[in-house]
Amino acid sequence: MIPRIGFGYDVHRLAEGYELWLGGVKIDYHLGALGHSDADVLLHAICDALLGAAALRDIGFHFPDTDLRYKNISSLDLLQQVSLLLKNHGFKVGNIDSTIVLQKPKVAPFIVEMQNNIARVLDIEASQVSVKATTSEGLGFEGRQEGVSAYAVALIL
Repeated sequence: MIPRIGFGYDVHRLAEGYELWLGGVKIDYHLGALGHSDADVLLHAICDALLGAAALRDIGFHFPDTDLRYKNISSLDLLQQVSLLLKNHGFKVGNIDSTIVLQKPKVAPFIVEMQNNIARVLDIEASQVSVKATTSEGLGFEGRQEGVSAYAVALIL
């Protein structure tokens, strides 16, 4: 198979009264991500990167926010479904590189658990999954703590 590369991006508003899920890890914080599912921006960006690499459209096409089946669903379940789609089309994951952009809270203590969650669901080694985190130095919507974003690239074979 010829290697294929995909790119994914996602953003969600932060608000009180919601949970903050990143990489399948619930992070205790007074603000959470607002969305139809659990609003895990990291997993959504990874799903889009994988789907894009396989030319299988995007996460909104496969899991629309108008479908009640996906209301409050764990994004690990969405990633599992994306993994099955890839396998059914003859692809396997080579590696993933991702970045979370969030001013607060600090998420570095959770990165290994995020990598392990992603690797487990995709049936790959944790060494094939890179998760990084950065702030926006107080600039933009992330810096003002209005939202969180994530970027991901994926190589599939």
